Amino acid sequence: MEEITLEKIDIIRERIGVSYKEAKDILERNRGNVIEALVDAENKKQSSWTEEFSVRSNEVMDKVKELIHEGNVNRIRIKSDGRTLVEIPVAIGAIGAVVLPQLAALGVLVAVFKRCTIEVIRTGEEDPEEFTPEKKDSDDTTIL
Repeated sequence: MEEITLEKIDIIRERIGVSYKEAKDILERNRGNVIEALVDAENKKQSSWTEEFSVRSNEVMDKVKELIHEGNVNRIRIKSDGRTLVEIPVAIGAIGAVVLPQLAALGVLVAVFKRCTIEVIRTGEEDPEEFTPEKKDSDDTTIL
């Protein structure tokens, strides 16, 4: 096993946009080899998909909390008019330390907008092909 250094962790973080803990975990799974870790992360990324939900600003907090509790969410982006307002990395161990303060700020931020889009990046076993732009649920939420 190769030594896991801060430089290697920084390389992984910069290349794939993950937290320090996630980068360290990827390196540990790949015995400290940066190239194998990048390939591993790329393979996992291919098994992810994105969903978008259009919600009223007063519904954003409830929807984000619901998504976090679902479990297979890696990242949540809140957008308005195509601009990203907030991006929340959702790591299992960081829910209290990272996500809760961001949720508090999110409530204040989205209050000035009428509608927001919640973009959810997920990983897991579900087939991303089952989510199509034409598929709508009953509350005017479009799933992409």
